[in-house]
Amino acid sequence: MGETKKSKKAANNDSATEPDSKLRNKDYLRELTRLHVELVKVQRWVAHSGLKVCIVFEGRDGAGKGGTIKAITERVSPRVFRVVALPAPTDREKSQMYIQRYISHLPAAGEVVIFDRSWYNRAGVERVMGFCTDEQAKRFLELAPAVEKAFVESGIILLKYWLEVSEHEQTRRLTARIDDGRKTWKLSPMDLKSYSRWYDYSRARDEMFEATDTSWAPWYVVRSNDKKRARLNVISHLLKHIPYKDLPREKVKLPDRQKPHGYKEPDYPYKLVSELTWPSS
Repeated sequence: MGETKKSKKAANNDSATEPDSKLRNKDYLRELTRLHVELVKVQRWVAHSGLKVCIVFEGRDGAGKGGTIKAITERVSPRVFRVVALPAPTDREKSQMYIQRYISHLPAAGEVVIFDRSWYNRAGVERVMGFCTDEQAKRFLELAPAVEKAFVESGIILLKYWLEVSEHEQTRRLTARIDDGRKTWKLSPMDLKSYSRWYDYSRARDEMFEATDTSWAPWYVVRSNDKKRARLNVISHLLKHIPYKDLPREKVKLPDRQKPHGYKEPDYPYKLVSELTWPSS
């Protein structure tokens, strides 16, 4: 639990220890390409060896969870790397044991499952926004370590990341979503309500760390004011915590194509998509 105090202190230090300058896009893309090659090696090893990997991403709205998950998954197979982002629970799910709806999504052998928010909703948004009672939240925090220990003892590699964004940067990102037609879907009424409760979330986060930052399932805090650095840091970190080997591959050579043997393209009235004129670079 020694890391808990350090993690909380780092999270509460806001952006004071963030790098002075943003990472250049050219440098970011070069390093991301290198890391993507390693993730493909992980993918092949996980499928080959039957590893079970579960990665949890939590953090405030606008902390960069979605972008980080996209950076991890954009060059690997969705058959191996599976993203779980559950909607609000149905009436039936509300009547179930709380953890039940999440357990069915845990990885089987040969899978990496990434949770974009997870069972820790109960410790965060549900608690702060009044979707569960304080007693239910505290009971969850009491039980979560034992449940996660059972996950780990079953052979699951469990990695939990908290993306920490400063007040100023969160405001900037959420404000940018208001008039950007590509991002308006990211700004829900719930986001607006939760935005006003910064310190309620801070208290909930602190209690969550205190109760669930265990030796078998520790929390890793990622400073995410610089999105590009955060993505590279997360990928580099998880590569160190997933044991994998670079499996040998046979050199690929494309085979010769068959001869047409009289085949001719048909004179068919295809419904072609219009080719618009775009400005050249």
